[in-house]
Order: sequence, then C-alpha cells, then structure tokens
Amino acid sequence: MQMKKLWVPFIVAFSILPLLVGAQAKVEPPGSRQPRAPAKPRVQPLPEAQWTDAHRQLVAKYSRDNRADNALRTLLHLPPLVDAVMPYTIYVADESTLSPRHRSVLMLRAAWLAGNQPLWATYAPRARSAGLTAAEIRRIAEGPEASGWDPFEATLLRLADQLYRNSSVTDATWKALSASYDLLHLMDAVETANHVIVLSMLYNSLGVQPDEGTTDRLPTDVKYRIVVPPREPPLTVARVQPNAGDGIAVGRTFAKHAALNAKRGARANFINRVSKLTPRHREMFILRIGWDCRAEYEWAQHVGNVGRAREHGLDPVKIAQGPDAPGWEPFERNILRAVDELYRDAMVSDKTWAALGEQYDTSSLMSGVFTSSSYRATSLALNTFGVQLEPGNERFPTPPSR
Repeated sequence: MQMKKLWVPFIVAFSILPLLVGAQAKVEPPGSRQPRAPAKPRVQPLPEAQWTDAHRQLVAKYSRDNRADNALRTLLHLPPLVDAVMPYTIYVADESTLSPRHRSVLMLRAAWLAGNQPLWATYAPRARSAGLTAAEIRRIAEGPEASGWDPFEATLLRLADQLYRNSSVTDATWKALSASYDLLHLMDAVETANHVIVLSMLYNSLGVQPDEGTTDRLPTDVKYRIVVPPREPPLTVARVQPNAGDGIAVGRTFAKHAALNAKRGARANFINRVSKLTPRHREMFILRIGWDCRAEYEWAQHVGNVGRAREHGLDPVKIAQGPDAPGWEPFERNILRAVDELYRDAMVSDKTWAALGEQYDTSSLMSGVFTSSSYRATSLALNTFGVQLEPGNERFPTPPSR
C-alpha cells in the first residue's frame, strides 16, 4: 500500500524546462510514439569472407563460441567501436552487482521503450534462464502498472521509464530502490537501463536485424505507453557524492563504483580520443543531446574546458536553438536534426541518415550516432546521480526569442 501512495501515475505532457519561447521548435519527449527501426540493414553485417585477423581477434574476444551475431558483425565495420561498446555491454549483462533477474527486467524494458528487436530477441531467452516466465516477459512490455509485479520490480520498471522519458529519476523512485539496493546496485541499475538505451539507439540507426534462428520479438499486442510523473527540478545536492580528490566531479562520481567505471571508460575513450569525427562535429553531437536531455553539467563541461566548443567555432546559443537557427550550413543542420531524432525516436530517420551519408562515410555515421547515444546515457546518469556544476561553470543559455 505504501508504494501506491508514493505513486499516483499520470501521463506527462511534454515539457523541457525552461521552454524557449519562439527560439526553437519543440522536440517531443522520448516515448511520444513507439520507435520503429528499419526492417532491413542500413549497414550490412560484415561478411566473414571480409574479416581480417584483427576482426577475428575481436570476434574471439567478445563472442560466445567464436560466433558473431548481427550486431557484432555490423560493428566490425569500425573495429575500434567494438572495443568501445562490448566491454560495458558484457558488464551490464553478466558482471554487475544486480541479480540476473533484475538485469533482465531492466534490459528488456529499455529495449521495449526504444523499440529494438535484436536486443529483445537476445535478452528474452536469457530472461527465461534467469527464471522469468513467458507471462512475466510479456508483462515487461506492459509496464510497471501491470497487475502481478512485486513492488520492487515495478520500481525497477519505473526507473527505466523515467530515465527514457524524463532523462532523470524522481526522489520517490530513488528512495524506493535505496530501501533494498546499496550504492553499487543503484549505480548498476541506472547504468543497465542507460546502456541498453545506447545500444538501442545505435542498433536502430544502423538497422541491425534479429539473428537468424531467434524467435522472441517485441510483443505486437501490447499498447505502447509510458506513464511517469512530471520531471522534477534538477537536484541541488548530489545523490551520489563524488570521491574526494582532484579531477572533475563526473569522474569522481563514477569512481565510486570502480568495477563499473573501468568498463564504462572505453565508451568515452573512443569518442574523445579514437573517433575520426572533427572536434567541431563531435561537440555538436554532444552538446545538442545534453541540451535535449537538460543535462546542465554535461553542457557546461563541453562548452567549457572539456569540449571547448567556442574554440571549434561553435556558438552555444545556436546549439540550444537547434537546427532551425539561422546561420547553420545544411550539413550541420542535419547533424542537429539527427541528434533530435535520436533523442525523440531512438534512431535517425531515413531522410536524415541519407543526408548525413552525402558527406559522412560509414565509419563517420557510426561514430556520430554512437557519440550522441553514449552522451545521452551520460546525461541521464549525471541528472540521476545529481552531479553538481564545478565552480565557475557556464550554465544553460537563454536563447533569444524570434
């Protein structure tokens, strides 16, 4: 009964606060409609006949029985991206502090929210191995308000829903999880949902298809709906207090969970050190998703010392105004459109994908999608953990009305 008193759910009307009156078209919130991924690959899985020794080493490193699934064979087009994606994927699926059952609940709910077939096809059999029945797996698609969930597992589902829709988590949900989870479990729960959202956005945009021989698919007879409370104001006190010491708060916050942090680092390393995107385009992909997710800490770092946006010729106000702001050249408008589509639809549209492909090769397309997808997860974590701005950080701008 206590859980029901804490939760009086209602469907959220769209708001990204503060609203920009006349400054940008509204970006609908994630989950406004069910994501529909391409029915065929945009990037074909790399045939084994084209594998180099480096490809075979990656397959041996990250696959079971040296059999690469469609997702891995697609990522092989950009081998460094495999090393960016797979360590954390293995961690959240197999190595975190969460029980296999709780991992399955979070991973399947995130795959459902983002409309990703291959992830559902992969993780539904694993959920059965973890003890979930066929009825429970279907109930994951129905959501936390479906009859039959115990209160804690319903709260796990709410966690995923709030992360996906609101880019943050309510105090009530955090407190309910904290009643049973210690800090490491809490961080793992948040990052499990977050990383599956990353994978969904990436795989949807690349057109990764379910593997031959898999039979589980997203239920088609369940209405797509997300019921969450309104997004709460940004936290003014950190929920996860960073470790003492030198360095910025985000690094010291994730350092609270050493095992998670060690595997997560490969994602950021690819984006900031390995990716061949120009610094200007990289920061566009990062800043716009930070703006859409209302992650002010991320914004501040990438306008400031981490991303140094102005040094790359970027005006933060124009990033906030979005693709319809005056002055963008057409290709860069499409970068910002791609980010908004990733945020809203968990994938880049056919039209925008084609437009980006006029200048980007496959590696750059993959890098751009991964950059925004990964920083969406970072934004969700920053908001949820309550990472506070550094002294002197530049806050969100207030773009001029038109």
